[in-house]
Amino acid sequence: MSSSVTVRRFISPSRTLLPIGARRAAPKATSQSRSAVRRVAIIGAGFISNTHAEALRRLPNVEVNAVVEPVAVAARAFAQRWAVAWVFSTVEELISAGEFDCAHVLVPPACHVDIGVQLLEAGKPVLVEKPMAADIVGCNALIAASQKSGAVLAVNQNQVYHPAFQRLLAAVHARTLGPPRFISSIYQVPLRQLSAGQFGHWMFEAPVNLLLEQAVHPLSQLVMLAGPIETVRAQPGLPRELRPGRFVYPAIDAVMTCRDLPCQFHFAVGQAFPFWQVTVVCEDGVFVADMVANRLMTHARTRWSEPLDMAVSGTGIAARLARESWGNVCRYVGSVTGLGPRSDPFFRGMVNGIGAFHKALDAGNAPQTDGRFARDIVDACYRIADDAISSTAQRLPAIAAIRRPDANSDVCIIGGTGFIGSHVVRRFLREGVRLSVMARNTISLPAPFDDGSVTVHSGDIGDPDAVSKAVEGVPVVVNLAHGGGGGSAEEVAARMVCGAETVARACLVHNTRRLIHVGSVASLYLGRQMQKLTGETEPDSHFERRGDYARAKAMTDRLLLDMAAREGLPVCILRPGVVIGAGASPFHSGFGFYNNEQHCIGWNRGRNPLPLVLVEDVAEAVWLATQADSVRRSYNLAGDVRPTAREFIAELAEAHQRPLRFHPQWPILLWLAESGKWLIKQSSGRRSRRPSLRDILSRGMQAELDCADVKRDLGWQPVSDSAAFYRRAILVHGR
Repeated sequence: MSSSVTVRRFISPSRTLLPIGARRAAPKATSQSRSAVRRVAIIGAGFISNTHAEALRRLPNVEVNAVVEPVAVAARAFAQRWAVAWVFSTVEELISAGEFDCAHVLVPPACHVDIGVQLLEAGKPVLVEKPMAADIVGCNALIAASQKSGAVLAVNQNQVYHPAFQRLLAAVHARTLGPPRFISSIYQVPLRQLSAGQFGHWMFEAPVNLLLEQAVHPLSQLVMLAGPIETVRAQPGLPRELRPGRFVYPAIDAVMTCRDLPCQFHFAVGQAFPFWQVTVVCEDGVFVADMVANRLMTHARTRWSEPLDMAVSGTGIAARLARESWGNVCRYVGSVTGLGPRSDPFFRGMVNGIGAFHKALDAGNAPQTDGRFARDIVDACYRIADDAISSTAQRLPAIAAIRRPDANSDVCIIGGTGFIGSHVVRRFLREGVRLSVMARNTISLPAPFDDGSVTVHSGDIGDPDAVSKAVEGVPVVVNLAHGGGGGSAEEVAARMVCGAETVARACLVHNTRRLIHVGSVASLYLGRQMQKLTGETEPDSHFERRGDYARAKAMTDRLLLDMAAREGLPVCILRPGVVIGAGASPFHSGFGFYNNEQHCIGWNRGRNPLPLVLVEDVAEAVWLATQADSVRRSYNLAGDVRPTAREFIAELAEAHQRPLRFHPQWPILLWLAESGKWLIKQSSGRRSRRPSLRDILSRGMQAELDCADVKRDLGWQPVSDSAAFYRRAILVHGR
């Protein structure tokens, strides 16, 4: 984080913000003295920050008092959501103001050390998100800063506090099955970024980073049970090439000797079926903790002879399994209806882990997952990587440093490293176009971004300065960044609309010749109607009755069209349908919603043709829109091959030999079910948006999209051969 940005102060609806250094008046008599409340500063306003804020609300005498985030839109949204009094751009400004007692460091791992050391040297207790640091040197620096200042350091190894693991840990310590002899951990989970080929995440920067990002969870449990790892023998699975010369190892098997027990560890990410279990073999039985299902099973002997023992013990296992499973269901129902607290294992682990840190501060004790414990986990990741993939485990540099774009670029692509963006870059490079690409993540990018015609630099669509620098002097701008993310409907809409407006304003200031904004047909009402939808069709006039994403897309389109009419914004909006192809998961929400990959719950009966479009065809439309002498304000993009949801899922199942099923539904029944859940929430005092039948009908996409205008005006010709379409849409996802 830059130290040159000045502090921003936010006045929450319930607070009065004082100037830096000023003191608040003493509170009136209350049950809890203000001085006893621990003021927490959140460093970083990303997804995990909301989880920390929600968890902290469960703790007594703790409040989120400040947030540090250089991106103004993200900082403001976080502050408004959690009623945070102070907003800062830098850690230096936070420390100078002094309006906090401890900090949660929730920035990317590469920033943990610099920020953590600053806070610890200032004498402030620090809770760092996992992994503790990107290497052992960084871990040691954090520990040294903690020891020098005396400030407490802990790392949020939240899976140590997973409810099923906590039950396992208690049972092992109680010796209910005798002393433990051996531990096995199987960690086989999906990984969205890997499956979709989205390699801009930090974990793909070097082979060891995947372990630091993912393996720290099961390894923290192994170390908690068996003590620090002493010896490692590891064997990698088949590597996956991210780009020429850059590999990742999604699967590794390791045999480890720990201080107290021997262990085996199977690590595999990017898997379709989630399976995460820790098995502890004891002298008189076996414990099996299932992290995915939140269950603890016990295999033990009874007093009966062997034949009867098998029946009695098996019945007991089945009874315990049923009891724990239905207990999870009851807790889930209570959480959804508001009759009970949020109960999913991930959140309970977060609450327990964060709570343990603050309890340790209250008691003046060292946290259980302190710096030394977390350093052992990072050390274990490096030792596994060194033994399994030592020839490639060294850190590789990011492809592009943060720098100002080339002033001679022909086109600036904002959000150009994502799924659609990567294909757009390839298409433009085929024409010899000089590109400036701005994106939040600029590491582990595929080969096209190494081209000498491409300048890659880091920036966020919510940062007006970064956007202005990106578009300055560039005649054509392509905006593929939606700026959304998690949060409430208002937060999602604010980020998406504000991000699009930031780009549009910069284009007006710098006299951009043309802005190509890539939106979505979700901005239109797609329920059954008599007329065909063309590029001239207006965004949904009842967008307030749509889901968060569609609502924000409609609001964005309306804003841009209004700016075009009133201010002369030279914009062309391209609205792709369901975009499929290499780099994205074939399990798209356009077909239905998925409780898991195997079962697609349709938005309707699944018999209407869907507006599918290959990503290569979208990239072609973007290219053509930049080259045409004149364009209309908006066009819809749907391919010529339009299978139904039933047909696509069946083709996908046959091609990959998987038991995939499409389950047809009646929209009215889906709406009634959602309305029932909503009524239960309302009756329990929980406020949420009322389910909309209009939104469900639109998700079924029964409206017919007519793309004659884009074909006529731009000469767009999407793939029309069914065999070629299915090859690019389905066969490209083969493992």
